[in-house]
Amino acid sequence: MVDATLSEEEQVEALKKWWKENGRSVVGGVVLGLGAVFGWRYWVDYQSGIAQQASVQLVELNQLVATGNGELAREQAKRIIEEFQGTSYAIFASLNLARLMQQSGESEAAIAQLKWSLENSSESSLQQIVRARMARILLSSGRLDEADQILTSAVNDSYRGEFAELRGDIARARGDTAAARAAYQEALDNQVSNSVLVQMKLDDLAAPAANG
Repeated sequence: MVDATLSEEEQVEALKKWWKENGRSVVGGVVLGLGAVFGWRYWVDYQSGIAQQASVQLVELNQLVATGNGELAREQAKRIIEEFQGTSYAIFASLNLARLMQQSGESEAAIAQLKWSLENSSESSLQQIVRARMARILLSSGRLDEADQILTSAVNDSYRGEFAELRGDIARARGDTAAARAAYQEALDNQVSNSVLVQMKLDDLAAPAANG
């Protein structure tokens, strides 16, 4: 069975990867691009205030999602998207909104929301997270070719393990055991987040011993 949503552990891992890839460059780009115009102290204070507001609202959103307050969570997600357009916080809120839609059986709406996330994110690592989510939903809906196309557009970066796992899930759904095994092994070789689960999938596909 394929999980169409990110678990809490996977979300944490995604955030870690995003910050590892973009933290320094984001800060450096802001300093170089805008420091001379607004002044270092003003810009730092301004960004700090925006980040603090967005962070608080995002934490509240995560709590609402975790406690099953779907309607309030949707309102909070839409508020973050509107107030912090053009930021990573809006993308993460959009991911949560898509998750709520998927949990309510609104697969098409969830996919549309993820497409918005992809179109409105300029950061490669966030785009990779969105592609993974979209591929999971398409896969869970049996739309294997579309899920495969999403993965084809992904680059081989620090998310290579996650995409290899998804390719394995697609191959398994198609009945291609050999391709699934190869993909799962590639995922393990590239530090996939949930290596225990991937190893279980690989073990389930172990070639049967030849009969004597």
